[in-house]
Amino acid sequence: MSLKAFHIVFIIISILLGFGVGAFCLWRWYDGADASWLGLGIVFVISGVVLLVYSRRIMRKMEKFSYL
Repeated sequence: MSLKAFHIVFIIISILLGFGVGAFCLWRWYDGADASWLGLGIVFVISGVVLLVYSRRIMRKMEKFSYL
């Protein structure tokens, strides 16, 4: 597996993890937990969005490299 392919897989997993943990934290806050869950949820959702922007930019930079 090339560095480019590994990077893409790692970024996808990180995006899914960011949105997943963010959704879990927001769900816990909605369910009646304290406000720290809200803050943590917002941080993780923002990290997922930032990783999405990063992935679009890095894909443009790495167009010339092959996946193998």
